[in-house]
Amino acid sequence: MPIHPTAVIDPRAEIDPTAEIGPHVVVEGPARIGPRTRILAHAVICQWTEIGADNVIHYGAVIGDEPQHLGYKGEERWTRIGAGNIIREYVTIHRGYEESTGGHTIVGDHCLLMALSHVGHDSVVGNRVIVANGSLIAGHCTVEDNVNISGNVAIRHFARIGRLAMIGGGARVRSDVPPFMMVEGNSRIVNMNVIGLRRAGIDVKGRAALKAAYKTLYHKGLPFREALKAIRDGEMTPEVAHLVEFIEASKLGICKHRRRGEAEDEDVE
Repeated sequence: MPIHPTAVIDPRAEIDPTAEIGPHVVVEGPARIGPRTRILAHAVICQWTEIGADNVIHYGAVIGDEPQHLGYKGEERWTRIGAGNIIREYVTIHRGYEESTGGHTIVGDHCLLMALSHVGHDSVVGNRVIVANGSLIAGHCTVEDNVNISGNVAIRHFARIGRLAMIGGGARVRSDVPPFMMVEGNSRIVNMNVIGLRRAGIDVKGRAALKAAYKTLYHKGLPFREALKAIRDGEMTPEVAHLVEFIEASKLGICKHRRRGEAEDEDVE
């Protein structure tokens, strides 16, 4: 039976006939649920939520609830979930708040959000992103495609995580994480995501150019602007161009490199 008889469905909800709604699920309205999406027992889909095709939303997840923001007064704001995502037990994703930025919280396609993870209001999560158990993405964050966030990571509001970045377990992310980098501990770059680059199909030339840019940025002791100029003067593959553009657009500043002998959890400004 596509809709279990114990489910509570608002008459304003639009549910594709091929979707499956499990026992004791609550679907508020207005909301839209796409083809072949499965919503398992006790999940709650709040009003102003749009969910695409082929998603699986597991037990007890809450999608589209009010933002945790004292300024929110019940205005119409949306949560938009793409296609092919797996959202595990007790994940929370909150609707948008800021009208000036569109008022949406967005999760793209083919993401895996593991149990007890959280996506805050007005955040944008790209495609093929993995967020492990207990990790917290605060409001107004941007997570680009193919990012891997390990367990119990805390990402501060307005932070940006660049494409193919990897965040180690328990990390505290207080600055923007440049694309293709690995972060551990207290917002510290420890290396490039070499394995991720290979798996993503970036060729030898692209990886070599990124390695040269990484060394220029973090290992030559150059002032920030001089390092960016030196990178621009080198091999500008599409990946390096994206790295430079990401850094130049940063408002929080980018993560620093871990210094030799620096403890993993040392708080250094």
